Amino acid sequence: MSCHFIPSYLLQRLIDSAPVEAGADHCRRTLELDDRLRTTRQQAGGPEPLTAADDDAERTVYTAGNSEQLPGEVARKDGDQPTGDAAVDEAWQSSAQIWDLFADVFDRRSVDGNGTAITITVHYGTDYDNAFWDGRQLVFGDGDGEVFERFTKPMDVMAHEFTHGVTEHTAALDYQGQSGALNESISDVFAAICKQRGGDQTADEADWLIGEGLFKPDIEAVALRSMKEPGTAYDDPRLGKDPQVGSMADYADTTDDNGGVHINSGIPNRAFYLAAVGLGGRSWEQAGPIWYAALTGGEVTAGTDFAGFAEATVAAAGRLFADDPAVADAVRAAWTGVGVLQASGSDTGATTSGTGTGGSFVVRRSGGVTGITRQTEVDLDTAAGRQIRDLLDRVDLGGISATGGRPDRFSYHLEYGDRQLTIGETELPPEIDQAIKIAFGRTDSAD
Repeated sequence: MSCHFIPSYLLQRLIDSAPVEAGADHCRRTLELDDRLRTTRQQAGGPEPLTAADDDAERTVYTAGNSEQLPGEVARKDGDQPTGDAAVDEAWQSSAQIWDLFADVFDRRSVDGNGTAITITVHYGTDYDNAFWDGRQLVFGDGDGEVFERFTKPMDVMAHEFTHGVTEHTAALDYQGQSGALNESISDVFAAICKQRGGDQTADEADWLIGEGLFKPDIEAVALRSMKEPGTAYDDPRLGKDPQVGSMADYADTTDDNGGVHINSGIPNRAFYLAAVGLGGRSWEQAGPIWYAALTGGEVTAGTDFAGFAEATVAAAGRLFADDPAVADAVRAAWTGVGVLQASGSDTGATTSGTGTGGSFVVRRSGGVTGITRQTEVDLDTAAGRQIRDLLDRVDLGGISATGGRPDRFSYHLEYGDRQLTIGETELPPEIDQAIKIAFGRTDSAD
């Protein structure tokens, strides 16, 4: 498995939106190189054998010298002083934090659990816009200096890729569909934990951003992903709008991106955020150990889907905190909050067919970066429907001009009673925006 931090659809978007052909060259080279690396890794099959170090070294940082030869030349090893090379020294410091997190909190030494030394290569390629785990080592590009900074700059990029190695040596989740999205999410989860532990932050204090500081200052992006609010990390003319989703109501059913592994990972990402905040304190005290126990406990296997992993975390919470059933309840509530598990006796009001005597509200969303269409219908006699009716009755729908929106933004077609309206997401009045969120199950719609 070769796992890359920047999704291929984002690199393709940068190629397509470049103002001049030459401006896309670095992204095109990165995309072509990533494709070759994935093909090579797929042909290799299962996990690569890791060679144990001859001494007690935990890690060694190499430099590729802007070539594509791995691992390159040794740049820093145990006992060495800082080199003055920012990428080398950042990689050294970040890897120490990551190693210590897994060793101190989860009693795991290295990706394989056997203490095997980690090989890290920096300065890979020329203007290479990515970082990856290739089954044997961690690799980081310098970025192009126009859109991306060097990939060693945010510590959580390395933590994310390191965790792909942990997943490969534990549950070995398939990199496709929901299991692939879980693979991506688990890497984000432990990257967030590592970042928060480094700053001694509580779950409430943390920003829950992944890849913060990776984009250049003139790019309209706070990070690559937001675990707290998936889909809000960037909105930029070159990048487009962040396509991540945070609820099963918005699940992207697509063949692109290995079945949406970087898009749908926002759903389990937000579930972890909700669990960590719901439990309170620091994410590595309760939520983190629960997720780690689920990953390594044997219940999660290559093809596990969201629901299977959710149930594994609830079971792990019950085992680890048997004297406090509120912990497992909080974990279940988090997965219920993103629509993966159902709360017993709940009434969301969302249906796929049929209407009550009060009619229905139909929403069809299309467009966006992925171009996926989703539709939902809500019976207006339900709790959610009554909330929606109250919101829509505050708006003069007839006075709103229909628009088609922009190609990279969502467009909504609404049907309410005998009224129909098509409107772009940037033109949505607050009341209609809230009604749409309720319809897609992203807010509390209980009585």
